[in-house]
This record gives sequence, structure tokens and C-alpha cells, in this order.
Amino acid sequence: MTPQIQLELVKKECERWFKEGVNITFEIRDNRKGYKAGALREGMKHSYVKQCDYVAIFDADFQPEPDFLFRTVPFLIHNPKLALVQGRWEFVNAGQCMMTRLQEMSLSYHFMVEQQVGSSTFAFFGFNGTAGVWRISALNESGGWNDQTTVEDMDLAVRATLRGWKLLYLDDLKVKSELPCSFNALRSQQHRWTCGPANLFRKMAGQIIRSENVSLWKKLYMLYSFFFMRKLVAHVLSFCFYCVILPATVLFPEVTVPKWAAFYLPSLITLLIALGRLRSIHLLAFWVLFENAMSLLRTKALVMGLFETGRVQEWVVTEKLGDGLKTKLIAQEPKEEHHVRFRDRVHLLELFVGAYLLFCGCYDIIYGKRTLFLYLLLQSTGFFVVGFGYVGRYVAASSS
Repeated sequence: MTPQIQLELVKKECERWFKEGVNITFEIRDNRKGYKAGALREGMKHSYVKQCDYVAIFDADFQPEPDFLFRTVPFLIHNPKLALVQGRWEFVNAGQCMMTRLQEMSLSYHFMVEQQVGSSTFAFFGFNGTAGVWRISALNESGGWNDQTTVEDMDLAVRATLRGWKLLYLDDLKVKSELPCSFNALRSQQHRWTCGPANLFRKMAGQIIRSENVSLWKKLYMLYSFFFMRKLVAHVLSFCFYCVILPATVLFPEVTVPKWAAFYLPSLITLLIALGRLRSIHLLAFWVLFENAMSLLRTKALVMGLFETGRVQEWVVTEKLGDGLKTKLIAQEPKEEHHVRFRDRVHLLELFVGAYLLFCGCYDIIYGKRTLFLYLLLQSTGFFVVGFGYVGRYVAASSS
């Protein structure tokens, strides 16, 4: 389905609701300037926005329940210091393939722990860009939508917090959405989700330190826990420790890593993460291997964001295949043969790291006295699978 056909379908649906007496307007813009931030900023310029106190934001694949506004707006009405109320994402296609199951595990922990803790403890969390309702006066007072980074949602949440506004996350307010099931789409998404926060930290750290509307403890949480540990250190540590340093101990036996650091503590953290989605706990080993393999991409994106190099401002729309109904409709259309280009699947850096891990594993079997080769061979397989792109479902590039 081409973008033009999609626009026509949305337009017709809006017209149908308008004829039934619903106050609805179909709006588009003719350029991608500023990407999502630019689109949101353009939308806020319309005259009818001045008649509203709140704005609800949903990405195209989100399916809010009919009572969504009834469950969010009252918080904003009764708490004038509240700028944002956001719900939790639920995924309609989590069982579509192994990759979507692993994504669900990571995101369940993100919402259940990271978002909920930040909201309940410091009234701050990184807005996820959708499934939320903003107070328009708070949005405008904070400077509106800014396209200085590719994470305009997190950017706005930080600026609103520095203005003294509070944010609320509701874990029991679930909104259906869709996970990317194409590996290239996931890579683009993860690049943006890692590069953007790192770039935002570079640009906003000074403002956070100098802010007079935020307490010292809240500043420490934002700078150290939210940005430094979760958005920076976590990615670098995963890659450097488990994919570089730990394998290197096989080649240099005089270097030893305590078992508590190499296995016990990470195992405990991994089990805690798995509690967010118990039905997938049997996939825990696959999740660890996949996350370690993805840590290379995230580390590379992080460096781009911190030093503003390469694709730091790149915004690639995350491709979604549609829910079950759309999948059935697509299945009725005649299938076309797509030639899968080798370069579209292969990722050389992942293959290089996979070869390094394989070498270390073989070296440990021949010369070593440890059982580390079990992990090294499994992790090298993970990198080779990711490197050759045999993850998720392959979606051929659109010709439109």
C-alpha cells in the first residue's frame, strides 16, 4: 500500500466522521522539515488549537481505547502543576516472531520499572512520544516542539521539567501498538533511540545543572541515573565488557574477572528484567545474546550522538507491517517476488565481532582451562545471525 493510498483512506475516514457530526479535521504538510518535531510544531499552529487546553498524541500504529481521555485528562484538570500524562504500550504483534518477543521483554522492563520509578519518585521520565496527553500551556511555556535532536519527545519532557512542571506515567493505562518485525526497521529505530538521547545529553546537561526550578536530588537523578547510566554507560558497558574484555581474558590468562562481576550480578539483573514479561522467561538466553549483539549498534550510535558526527540527525521512519486485519488484507493481494540484495542484509561490524568471539572461543577450547568457550561460541553465533540479517522478517525496500 503506497503512502498516497494511505492518505486517501485516512481522508475518507475523517470525512465519514465529520458527516456524522464529529469535530474532526484532516491535516497534512508538504515537507519533512524537522521530521516529527516539525510536524507537531506545524500542527500546533492551526487556529482551532487555541480553543483547546490539552493535546493527545498518538503514532499511526497506536490504538487507544475509547476511555483513554476519560482516564488521563482528569489528572491534568485536578493538578495544575502536571504537564503530561502518559500510558503504557502494549503490543498486538508481540508473538509475530522471535525478534518481537525479545523486544517485548526489553520494553516491558522499560515501562514497568524505568518509567514508573521515574514518575513516582521524581515526577520525571522520558516521554515516549505517543500515548500521552500534554497540557498546551506547559508545552508552549517549555518552548514547544524542538528539532535540535531526533528525540523531540524526551527533549520536551526535560525542558518542561526544568520549568518546574511534573510528569505522570500510568502503568495500568495500556494502549495497543505495534513492534517492528523487520530487522532493518529495528536497527533504524534503535539507532535513533540511542543516538538521540546521547545528543540531547550533550546539549542539555549544562541547562540541567544551572536550572533553579529543579532540586539537587532531581538533577542528580536526571544527569546520573536517567542520562549517564541508562542512556550512555549501559550500552558501552554491555558491548565493551561482554564482547571485548571478557573474551580477551581467554587470550591473556593473567587477566581475571571476578565471577560475581562476570556472571552472578548480570544474571540477577537479567532475571529482574525477565519479571516484566514472565511468559517469555524461557527466551532469556536468546534475549541476552540478542541484546549483546545489538549493543554494538547502540555503542556506535551513542558515539555519533555524543560527538555529533555521522548520522546524528538521521530520522528513518520505522516500518510497520500492520495489525492482524491489515495482514489478512495484504495476504489477499498477489505476492511479488522481491530480490533480496546481499548488502541489504549484511552488517560487517557485527560479522567482525562474531569472528573475534569465534576465534576466542576456539582458542579457549584448544589452550584454555575455562569453560568460557560455551558463552563465546553462543555469542559469536548471535553476532553472525545478526550480521547476516537472519533476524525478524525481511521487508523489501518499497519502490514508492
